[in-house]
Order: sequence, then C-alpha cells, then structure tokens
Amino acid sequence: MAGRDSGYRPVDLARMIGVSAQQIRNYVDAGILPPAERTPAGYRRFDERHRAALLAYRALARGYGWNTAREILREVHAGDVPRALALVDASHAALHEERRSLRSAGEAVEAVARREPDTSAVPRTGLRVGELAALLGVRASTLRVWDAAGLLTPRREPGTGYRRYGSADLRDAQMIKMLRRGRHPLAQIRTILDGLRRTGSVETLRAAIAQRQAALTQRSRAMLDGAGHLHRYLDLVGSPTSGPGDEPGRDDQGGR
Repeated sequence: MAGRDSGYRPVDLARMIGVSAQQIRNYVDAGILPPAERTPAGYRRFDERHRAALLAYRALARGYGWNTAREILREVHAGDVPRALALVDASHAALHEERRSLRSAGEAVEAVARREPDTSAVPRTGLRVGELAALLGVRASTLRVWDAAGLLTPRREPGTGYRRYGSADLRDAQMIKMLRRGRHPLAQIRTILDGLRRTGSVETLRAAIAQRQAALTQRSRAMLDGAGHLHRYLDLVGSPTSGPGDEPGRDDQGGR
C-alpha cells in the first residue's frame, strides 16, 4: 500500500474497507470524499484527508445510517459545517425520542396486557373496521394491514363477510398501536401477541422491549464512535465553523 508521503491510490483506499476502486471514485463524485488531485497522467491521488473522510463515513453510517452519513460529509465538503452538525444533533434527538417512546410504550402495553378486555367499549355485535379505527385514532387501512399480518383475528359477519372486532381485539389493537409507536416490527408483535394469547404471560413482551432497548444502546454507541471520527476529520481539514450564509466579523449590532 502507498505510504502517507506518496499518497494513496483508489485501490489502496478500497482495500481498507473492502470495496472496489470504482466505489472510491463514486464517493468522490458524490461529495462523500473531498475532491482529489490528479497526477500528470490523469490518475487521482488521495491523501490523509481522504483516508480520514472514508473512515468517518463508514463509522457515521454504522450509527446514523448511510443516507445521513452521506449528507453530513457532503455538507462538510460544501463548507457548511454547522449544517453537518445540525444533522448529527437531529439524529441524536430522534434517538432520544425513540428511547422515550419505547419506555412509555412498554409501560403502557404491559398495563394493557394485564388488564381484562373492556366489554363496555364494544357492543355485543362487535365493532366494524371504521368504528375500531376511530376508537384507536388510526386509519382503517392500518387495521387491514394488521389483519393481513395475523396480528388481529376478527370474526366475520355471516352473509356480508364484514369484520367484527370484539373486546379482546380492541385490547390487542391497543397493544399493537403502542408497540408500533415503539418501532417494533410486525413479525415481533405477532410473536408477543401469540405468547399473550397462549399463556397470558407478558414475558415475551418484556423480552422484546429489552431487545429493542439493547439495539438502541448499540446504535447510541455507534453514533458516539461516528461522531468521534467526524471530530477528528474536522480537526484534520481545519473546517470553518460558519456556514456559507454566515458573515464572519459582524456582531449582533452589525459592527465589524
């Protein structure tokens, strides 16, 4: 591999992360890596800035996702570091809200799971799709998706085939809504509901929430690692802290 003094070829950077040399060129074209100088023969040559940007991109992607990581580095290379950091802040804020939502959803779902179905809220004939949707504050199409996924199993009205939801369906739908708010996938929710129906136990629910909490913790650690790489990259390139629309040298009173 080329050394620091002589620079890096595309293939050198590609081997560091296990991609093709063409992918490295694509990163430059996409603004993920800074522009590269060319040799007299027309070949691109990379230096420590490109190596650091590449490592930062891969680390950011593990915590923030590929799209956000790409946008962060594009903003850096466009000279708008404040905008890049705003994207970082927004991702941390979203993770915090997701953690809060998961905690509150878990508490609410466990309370609903332990509660007997509320027969007073459901007529003897049951609720139709639109009625249950209105009661939950969701769309009727959402309930049909849950039905198709096997999360709800309403009885069918003789003759018409219309769905009729009972009190147990209402309780299950309330839990599904809370779990979806906590970003649990449909397949996992089905496992939780199957366990509750079969045993009446909330252990499956607790395990699912613990698994989701562990995933958030892992993502949080990955974000910290990515932010550390970004910080080191910014130190290396000496990026300004003002955006393209800022005017250095002016105070709030318009002085210089």
